[in-house]
Amino acid sequence: LESSWYDYEGVDSDAANQVMDIIRNSFVNGDTSTIEAGESGIKLVDAVEFSYTDPVDGSKTSKQGLILNFQFPSGDPARVVFRLSGTGSAGATIRMYLERYEKDSSKHDMSAPAALKDLAEEALKLVQMEKTTGREVPTVIT
Repeated sequence: LESSWYDYEGVDSDAANQVMDIIRNSFVNGDTSTIEAGESGIKLVDAVEFSYTDPVDGSKTSKQGLILNFQFPSGDPARVVFRLSGTGSAGATIRMYLERYEKDSSKHDMSAPAALKDLAEEALKLVQMEKTTGREVPTVIT
């Protein structure tokens, strides 16, 4: 499993919420079957909103993040998770987690950000990150 994340810090709260609304309305509640694969051949398969149920008291916390599930041309699955935090006066942080299962062991020594670059680009284009937030690049890539 290869993983990386991109943080967009200090984003205007309205713009940050708009990105999450685009994901929720277009992909979680929308029809992902009509979305064509990007130039890299990476295809959006489906999208879900996840919640957390406490195993001790059974309380449920909703709207914990939005997951876009992708498939690479090789058939390998991948997912991109968007989480929003700190929507206060100083701006919000959008964190985009990237995960890809890579069965080709010859590619396991590639750095994760490089290996996941096409996936990141495809996800950012779909959610209209630059158009909505004005951010061309993340604050942090890990």
